[in-house]
Amino acid sequence: MLRRAIKRCAQGIAIVFAAPLALLSGFGRFRSLFLLGAHTFAVTPGVPGVYLRAAFYWMTLRRSELDVYLHFGAFFSHPEVELGKDVSIGPYTMIGRAVIGERTQIAGGVQIVSGTKQHLRDAAGKLTDEGRVFQALRIGAHCWIGAGAIIANDVGDRTTIGSGAVVVKPIPSDATAVGNPARVLEDPSPRTPADSRPRPTA
Repeated sequence: MLRRAIKRCAQGIAIVFAAPLALLSGFGRFRSLFLLGAHTFAVTPGVPGVYLRAAFYWMTLRRSELDVYLHFGAFFSHPEVELGKDVSIGPYTMIGRAVIGERTQIAGGVQIVSGTKQHLRDAAGKLTDEGRVFQALRIGAHCWIGAGAIIANDVGDRTTIGSGAVVVKPIPSDATAVGNPARVLEDPSPRTPADSRPRPTA
């Protein structure tokens, strides 16, 4: 109980300190000012940074919980993000538009981009803003995203994405995907939901 009370007190203090930048950004409505706060808190070190990032994004993202753990350098480029409870995001991870399910863990150096249609070319081969689409990717609950992965499409619940994988096509639930482009590993003995629970070791 004491530990929980201390945590809630720390979260309250963080909200007070993060509130001015959250208010300045219109609680996420003004993207340029949202980025000012996101940049500022991304590089706030130590435990204070963890609490300040959680508080700022709690006030500015489309949906977020205070009980998320965002490491140093974790950064959201758009406020159109939804974070479930107990999400953990590793250092130097950049996330665009996304919906991330509860208890998903994302390692360091991961990029979750806003789909594959952000950078288009016209008939002359020049980059153009016409037709650009920022897609909100869906990362399921209880997923593990390995270090340095690039996610450009949806990932199902309880799925593992290997380190350095590049996800360009949807990955189903209860799968493990590795490589560039990411491919689902075939399991010769599919597990039932009961079998998929961690088993105690001696």
